[in-house]
Amino acid sequence: MKQITQVQRDVLNYIADFIDENAYPPTVREVSEHFGKSIRAVQDNMVALQKKGYISLAQKKSRSIRVLVDERQKEPKLFVDKVPLLGTIAAGKPLLSEENLEGYVTLTEPFIRPGKNYFALRVRGQSMINAGILEGDLAIVEQGSVAVDGQIVVAVLDDAITLKRYFKEQNRIRLQPENPAFNPIYCTDVRIVGTLSNLVRTY
Repeated sequence: MKQITQVQRDVLNYIADFIDENAYPPTVREVSEHFGKSIRAVQDNMVALQKKGYISLAQKKSRSIRVLVDERQKEPKLFVDKVPLLGTIAAGKPLLSEENLEGYVTLTEPFIRPGKNYFALRVRGQSMINAGILEGDLAIVEQGSVAVDGQIVVAVLDDAITLKRYFKEQNRIRLQPENPAFNPIYCTDVRIVGTLSNLVRTY
């Protein structure tokens, strides 16, 4: 496709913007009035755009311009989604059951990414302060049942939920706090429900 001049690009972008706003194309006169140029000059630019394959025109027909190639630089839209905010985990209830939901938090990239499932937990306690996780923080957790050594996970133990660093030892799992005042949790029966993805903190 042939390159267009900056003037032609400005005309093309104006036509595309006009169509977006009005759902129909502008007339040649409206384009000329917008740019303060003669109708002949605008017609010349449109003929050039048509020859180069950027627009189509119907002869002797008003509002017949069609944009074939949209040259506008559009900002990519950020992914936005509502993430369930979980409260106290009810004994015997699935993690995302209605009994556990406190509401929803609207988040965008980079806190969440398309194609993945998340939930949010309000951090309680001081056991992870050396990892920069403070009481009151909102932990954004990517759902999943698998973790690798060193990841911070959300684990369910006897229907209680905890946020700790995960380590797999020879015959057991160690859930390591990030505060020397707290002891690690050793267990053989633990359910991993997600890994820490991000933190949201308000002041």
